[in-house]
Amino acid sequence: MPRVVVFDQFGGPDVMRVVEEPVVEPAVGEVRVRIEAFAVNPLDQMMRSGALPAAVRLPHARLGVEGTGVVDALGPEVAGLDIGDPVILTAVPDASARGSYAEYTTLPASQVVARPAALGITEAAAIWVAYSTAYGGLVEKAGMRPGDHVLITAASGGVGRAAIQIANQIGAVPIALTRHTARKDELLAAGAAAVVATDRMDVVEAVRQHTGGTGADIVLDVVTGPGQQELVKAARPGGTLVAAGFLDPRPAPFPTGAPLTIFSYRSFEHTLDAVVVRRMAAFLNAGVRLGALRPAIGKVFALDDIVEAHRHLEKGLHAGRKIVVTVQA
Repeated sequence: MPRVVVFDQFGGPDVMRVVEEPVVEPAVGEVRVRIEAFAVNPLDQMMRSGALPAAVRLPHARLGVEGTGVVDALGPEVAGLDIGDPVILTAVPDASARGSYAEYTTLPASQVVARPAALGITEAAAIWVAYSTAYGGLVEKAGMRPGDHVLITAASGGVGRAAIQIANQIGAVPIALTRHTARKDELLAAGAAAVVATDRMDVVEAVRQHTGGTGADIVLDVVTGPGQQELVKAARPGGTLVAAGFLDPRPAPFPTGAPLTIFSYRSFEHTLDAVVVRRMAAFLNAGVRLGALRPAIGKVFALDDIVEAHRHLEKGLHAGRKIVVTVQA
């Protein structure tokens, strides 16, 4: 029978195990996807360890919010898809029940899109979460336009790298924020117009310098926590701050200072909206075709090595590049 990764209690990577279980037949409006590869995300680690604010139903919980594969079966009333179509999963909000850490998963047909032909399987497995989050926060929420100065936190991470590429594709000016000066050359090579390293620079002063004294038009904050107040000061009056992550679990004080538009963004608010997903997919396809959008892939593991893949993530050995697991069904 097909294999799937499950866990029965919260804890470290060792709580995960690979088991066999029968495939699920797609219901009305659903498709079954034979997974070829999936990416390992910090969200998966939070689910597995019990750190995710949302409830996770135990035991026999699954993991995985993104992946790629081919359509294996169609439920009644599914239109626009055929068996054998290569697809990308665009949303798995109930990952504990339908997660992509498996040889097969069954989910609503509205939660898959065609896989861009120019993407390899490992790249396709790792592109949606980071790029849809960056696109949703910057374009759908903040209305990013050409010429906007965009301050991007955790710029070496998956969402940060995606945000740099998306800003460049639109004609905005990405300013990368990182904790380490050693990452400067890497981020400049990734497309950042400027890099602010907090181990040697004052954030507010450096951003003012790179924006002609005005401050950032848009701040994409995937860290949150107490450091958000410095980001508020680095933004121009009337600018926009999008809080799109929680890498720092500490409470963030209420922002004070210049007037800003502040959005709290979670990607599922858009990835479950079919109209926005169509826009995201069109933008992604165009960027991939033009060579402007391309995820950075780190180490690739096999499904049987899923515990090692999570250990690799927890040790920070991926250096901001996506960890991908290939599946041999």
